[in-house]
Amino acid sequence: MALAGYPIGLRLRFYDHAADAPAAQVAECTVGNFDDQEALRRFAERLDVVTYEFENVPAPAAHDLAARVPCFLPPPQALEVAQDRLAQKSFFKALGVPTPAFLPVNSIDDLQRGLESTGFPAILKTRRWGYDGKGQAIVRKAEEVTDAWNTLKGSMVILESFVQFERELSLIAARGRKGETAFYPLTENHHRNGILRWSIAPANDVSTDLQQLAESYARKVFSALNYAGVLTIEFFMAKGELLANEMATRVHNSGHWTIEGAATSQFENHLRAVCGFPLGSTEACGCSAMVNFIGTVPDPAAVLQMAGVHLHLYGKQPRPGRKLGHATLCASRSEDLADPLQALQKLASG
Repeated sequence: MALAGYPIGLRLRFYDHAADAPAAQVAECTVGNFDDQEALRRFAERLDVVTYEFENVPAPAAHDLAARVPCFLPPPQALEVAQDRLAQKSFFKALGVPTPAFLPVNSIDDLQRGLESTGFPAILKTRRWGYDGKGQAIVRKAEEVTDAWNTLKGSMVILESFVQFERELSLIAARGRKGETAFYPLTENHHRNGILRWSIAPANDVSTDLQQLAESYARKVFSALNYAGVLTIEFFMAKGELLANEMATRVHNSGHWTIEGAATSQFENHLRAVCGFPLGSTEACGCSAMVNFIGTVPDPAAVLQMAGVHLHLYGKQPRPGRKLGHATLCASRSEDLADPLQALQKLASG
């Protein structure tokens, strides 16, 4: 966001609990816990706008900052909805946005009764702090119920029906302070072990009707939350229909392709939106493929020697399952991405 903000005249300050946060490489960074009132006060000094790119910011910290600065966007209410899967799914349901069947689970008896409704297989998920495949357990048969419950008990959990989807799609959308909207083309995402591995944008074989349907769902979310900023909704596509899986009230990994692959990146459009600037064009510049580097980083020289590739390393310390960077391939036609994408995936997997 800092790299997107500097060219349009913005200066950014970041807040993180770690002094070696990637943002500290490019901007001032206030270090503190989210309940550190003094650190939050120092951070808020002379700021015009506060935004976030992590949906697990505690709501009390968001409300604290919203009271200290002229503008806090997206609003704290959006953060509260996004960080609880039950609140999120209930919110979608109230808006008429289809989702997989779901119900809260507070005991193993609740789980067993819930499975009578969802059937097998089903997915038990923590309501909070679950991302990149964390906090989930698949229940495939009755014999796995106890193990699944024991894996996640102690946390608030939600049971969801298992969707036999054809593919996973995400919509990156932006809304300005005055209610103007802009939508990127739907992106096709491929996960392994719950972690996004690669994306293709624009997704192949997406009809105008499907794109407009996804946009209509985003507009409902925007309106209900009085939203400003970038929003991401992840969908399952099943039998030609869209089921909302999750939403992120922030810029999103599946939208990283927009840095080189769209007229305006998701990061710049997020800043434009929360600062009250006009939104930029979301038109795709040809076709793009984005590959994440998980746990390890390939030799940069090997990546950079590939034609049409753009490398982004985050400066994070390596550890298993951690997103350390990504590379984006750009081409004029989707069929021209197949061979270089395979080569890039091979580098990413070591």
